[in-house]
Amino acid sequence: MPAKYRADHVGSLLRPAELLDARTNVALSPTQRTETENKHVLSVLKRQKDIGFKIFTDGELRRRGFMSDFHDSVEGLDMDGSIARAWQGGAESSGRLTGIVVDRIRQKKRLAAHEADFLMRHAPGDIKMTLPSANQFPAIAYKKGLSDRVYKTYAELLWDIVPIIKAEITALIQEGVRYIQIDAPRYSYYIDPKWRRYIHDEMGVEPEYALDEAIRVDNECLTAAKRNNAIFAIHLCRGNNQSKWYAEGGYDPIAEKLFNQLNVDAFLLEYESERSGTFEPLRFVPAGKTVVLGLVSSKLPLLEKQEDLVRRIDEAGRYMAIENLALSPQCGFASTMEGNLLTEDEQWRKLQLVVDTARKVWGDA
Repeated sequence: MPAKYRADHVGSLLRPAELLDARTNVALSPTQRTETENKHVLSVLKRQKDIGFKIFTDGELRRRGFMSDFHDSVEGLDMDGSIARAWQGGAESSGRLTGIVVDRIRQKKRLAAHEADFLMRHAPGDIKMTLPSANQFPAIAYKKGLSDRVYKTYAELLWDIVPIIKAEITALIQEGVRYIQIDAPRYSYYIDPKWRRYIHDEMGVEPEYALDEAIRVDNECLTAAKRNNAIFAIHLCRGNNQSKWYAEGGYDPIAEKLFNQLNVDAFLLEYESERSGTFEPLRFVPAGKTVVLGLVSSKLPLLEKQEDLVRRIDEAGRYMAIENLALSPQCGFASTMEGNLLTEDEQWRKLQLVVDTARKVWGDA
C-alpha cells in the first residue's frame, strides 16, 4: 500500500520562548496560559501548511514532554521521585526520569481530548495525534523498594496501563482522528546490548520474552479501535532529550519479529546516523506496510543535503518498494519541552527540506 503522506514528521516542535515562559510564570492564570498555547498552536499549524505538509500536529506544545499527557491523567505516580538514566551525546552523560509508581495506577481524566478537540476545529488538513506506548512506563517508572509494594512485577504494572492507552485510542478514533502515532522508545532496549543486559539483570526478564510481551501489549492497544480508515503508526526511537540519546544499534535483532507481528500500518524509523545501522532489516517489512525514513536529524542544526537524502532513499528502495516509503526527521524536535539544541529557524528549514525532497522523489508530499 503506497504511503499516504510522503512528507511526515514525528510530532513535537520546539517551544517558542513565550510558551516556555508561560509555563513558569505564576502570575498567569490557567486561562491565560491556555490562550498562549492556542496562539502558538495556530502559528505552527499555519507554518506546517505554508511549508507544504498534508498532515498536521500541534507540535505537542501543550505538553511538558511526549508522555506528560499520561502523567497528568493518572494517579499513583510520585512526580518528585526519579530514577537515574544515562544519556549520550551531550555535555552531561546522565539525567533523571520522574514519575515513579508508588500506588495503583488510576485514571482520572482523558489523555489527549483537549488537544484533539482544538486540532479538529483548527487544523487545515488531516491531523496526527501522538501517544506514548504503554511499554514506555515500566522500565522508567518502576522503582524497586517502592513500586513493588503495589505491583509485584513489571508486567503487572504494564497490563494495568494497557486499558488507559487502549481507551484513549478508541476515543480518538471515534472523534474522527485518522492518524495515531504510538511513540515507543523502549523497543530500542532490544537492539542495544547494554539495554538487553539491563532487561535481564535489572528487570529480571528474558529479553525475548519481554519483546514478545511488548508486541502483545501494543497490539492489544491498537486493535481496540475500529479502524475507520485510520492510520496506526509506531515510532521507534533511541532516545531524544535535548539532542542526547541513550541507545544505539541497528534494527536487525528485532526486525523480522517486529515488522511482521506489530499490527500497525507504518513504522517511523530513525536512520539519521550510523547509530541506526543499515537498511537491510527493511527486507522484513510486509508488502502492505509503510516505512517513514527518519533521515533528517532533529538533534543537530546542520542542514542535510538533498542529494544525500535522495541517494539514501534509493538505497532503502533496494530492500522494499520505494512507493511504500516516506520521509521525516528521525525524531521530534522537542520530546521534552526544553527541546533539542537547534533554533526554530533551523527546525523549519529541516521540515521544508523534508517536504521538498518528498516532492522530488515521489512527485508529491
